[in-house]
Amino acid sequence: MKYFRCLLLAVTLTLFFGCESSSSDTGSSAERTYPFQVVCSIAMVADMVSQVAGEHAEVVSLMGEGVDPHLYKPTRDDVNRLLQADAIFYVGLMLEGRMADSFMKVSRAGIPVFPVTESIDESFLLEPEGFDGHWDPHVWTDVTAWSQCITVVEQALSEYDPANAADYASNAAAYRAQLAEVHEYVQQVVSTIPEDQRYLITAHDAFGYFERAYGVKVKAAQGMSTESEAGVADINELVDFIVAKKIPALFVETSVGDQNLQAVLEGAASKGQTVRIGGELFSDAMGAPGTYRGTYIGMVDHNATTITNALGGEAPEGGFQGKLTKEAH
Repeated sequence: MKYFRCLLLAVTLTLFFGCESSSSDTGSSAERTYPFQVVCSIAMVADMVSQVAGEHAEVVSLMGEGVDPHLYKPTRDDVNRLLQADAIFYVGLMLEGRMADSFMKVSRAGIPVFPVTESIDESFLLEPEGFDGHWDPHVWTDVTAWSQCITVVEQALSEYDPANAADYASNAAAYRAQLAEVHEYVQQVVSTIPEDQRYLITAHDAFGYFERAYGVKVKAAQGMSTESEAGVADINELVDFIVAKKIPALFVETSVGDQNLQAVLEGAASKGQTVRIGGELFSDAMGAPGTYRGTYIGMVDHNATTITNALGGEAPEGGFQGKLTKEAH
């Protein structure tokens, strides 16, 4: 019942935002004060908006390093920041479910609100088993999927600030080109993992799009949302899978507790299978602000390089363009 209430709310918000955005008066560019203020839900969205907006906007993210967006509840300060924004961007697909009331409040105040995933055709989206009618929101784990979201940002900024539309189009094109290069890097390094070792074991099911895009089978202790609980049967099933496939490593996530994976490690050990922690991955949050891993490209680079090397593949220690070795993790 809880799921269906959330789904109904999501549909209501989609309709509401669609009507609100089309009717809002965003003002004249001649009266615009630069940089204008943009607030985003998560850091991946903020990084994308920053790339497209350039010097014309000051972009901030409400959720920082290590924050789980599935469980995040906005504070009073967050709501005030949203109400002071000129525009707001978020992922959508019910990722930020606990922020729904806040988004509705600011939309009623006439502030344009944009879900960046609305440009992705439904035929491309994944619908996990047991979540009928609920799309997997973790599209950023497939670089080509995340690149599609640039269109929403470019169009929204151009509509809000038409005087600088040419800059937004140019910045968007440049960022798409960068993401295309990163996508090729991920494909290249992951393909070096021996086929019988291409299994990604994580805390929660956030890498479905990564699996489809890059050919690595993904299994997780928890479901798609961290609000779900991993039961004893789930842990035992995962242990049996790891033992049967002789999987050498599993991966913790920066924004999810590792207690379930510790239970998996102990379970595998009790059956004579030695499994190690292959590294820490960024799933629902990026690295620290101001660092390479605190950018979307750095996040993807870190994940692909870590997964590849832990599972027996070959990736350069410095990752894509050698930037990983220039900072401590």
